[in-house]
Amino acid sequence: MKLERKTAIVTGAAMGIGLATTKLLIKEGCTVTLWDFNQTELQKAKEELEKLGGKIFVHLCDVTDKNRVFELVKLAQQEMGQIDILVNNAGYVKGGELLSHPTEIWERTIDVNLTAIVYTIQAILPVMYERNSGHIVNISSASGLLGVAGLSVYAATKWAVWGLTESMRYETWNNNKNGVRWSSIHPSYIATGMFEGAKLGFLGNLIVPRVKDHNVIARAIVYGALKRGKYSVRRPRSLRLAIILRGLLPDLLFQKLMIILGVHKSMHTWKGRK
Repeated sequence: MKLERKTAIVTGAAMGIGLATTKLLIKEGCTVTLWDFNQTELQKAKEELEKLGGKIFVHLCDVTDKNRVFELVKLAQQEMGQIDILVNNAGYVKGGELLSHPTEIWERTIDVNLTAIVYTIQAILPVMYERNSGHIVNISSASGLLGVAGLSVYAATKWAVWGLTESMRYETWNNNKNGVRWSSIHPSYIATGMFEGAKLGFLGNLIVPRVKDHNVIARAIVYGALKRGKYSVRRPRSLRLAIILRGLLPDLLFQKLMIILGVHKSMHTWKGRK
């Protein structure tokens, strides 16, 4: 997809991957609508992006509020004229074992990471179907490929996001809307932000090193998914070994290998965003 003069909605756009992605989209000549529920950070992002000279629209949005999502999609059509790109980036993480937090925490995790994506897709997809054009990018995770202790519900939502993205690609093809594209993005632990402190064991970190910063993932979204049309983008690229080895090795051996790599204890050093 040529990005110049395209329009995009980015959720969770005030910080981290969302903000880094927005900067790249602006650099490529896109008009971007930012959604975020953090008013303070959203205002900071607005001021920073305006200095870059980009055309942006900024709206406070809790993506778990279905009515607000549908309302803002209509507003985006009025403000930008059309919607070419949706980046479902908004995310929520709470580390800890399943029994260590009340169900309300896990409900929030599911609502932000999965249910909200259903809302945004339902609101925007008819617009893309009408024009048979558009690209929806959903942020999954490395934990959408592997189970991770201390991250069970988060991992479950990210496995679901990958499955949702692939299923919707097939639905689009079945409806003869091949102009609408779908991509999932699978970042491993990023050294800063939501997953600061989390890391694999020594051997695991050699094979799948932590992602340096949010810009790495932003480039994967903009240059890998949007511009090159890749279906499933993993960073670091060595993450694809998880899929290959799961298919080749007996289950017991694969599970033992994950323990050797330190996947099962990777959240023990997790600190999260400061």
